[in-house]
Amino acid sequence: MATGAATATAVQQWRALLAGALESNAHLNYSSYFQLATISVNGRPANRTVVFRGFQEGSDNILINTDRRTKKVEEITHNPYGEICWYFTESWEQFRINGRIDIIDCSTRDLAKLQQREEAWFASSLNSRLQSLRPFPRLPVLEEPSEDYQLDPSTGPVDSFCLLVFGPEQVDYVNLKTNVRFLFTSSHSSDQSTNVWKFEKVNP
Repeated sequence: MATGAATATAVQQWRALLAGALESNAHLNYSSYFQLATISVNGRPANRTVVFRGFQEGSDNILINTDRRTKKVEEITHNPYGEICWYFTESWEQFRINGRIDIIDCSTRDLAKLQQREEAWFASSLNSRLQSLRPFPRLPVLEEPSEDYQLDPSTGPVDSFCLLVFGPEQVDYVNLKTNVRFLFTSSHSSDQSTNVWKFEKVNP
């Protein structure tokens, strides 16, 4: 197993593996989709497919756009832990990423986080932003919704737009072509100031 001195290497390795998988599967439109599992309020697992929106600047945190009215936001508010399962069909690589999720929405008071939310909003396509104007998710359809939604492209995020920041704490990587598996694990340093990453090669 790697020591704490190899922290940077451990992070660089799983980031490099993920970057390589994204690049080799880039011609497949769905390669940017992954499954995000959370825990429902009733204690049962909940899973759905979301879109990778990149990494938070200056960190290894994964960004996900969503609607704050969805069940997943309610679930994360109740229990902030989740797991990503990401499979790349072309290269036969799977990433299971376990971690804690931070919610940034219109009620957030931290100005730096609100700036991140705004940047995520404008980085999204107009069609993606229009999704935030649709009727409340999961409620019965009383009438067919109008498809004629209007949104000024220069206007900032609407209240329903929410940014999820997924902070990885463990990365389980397996390559089914080469039959190789690595386990990357993060823990707090002795002074709690930084995360220490370690990794080991394990049986597939």
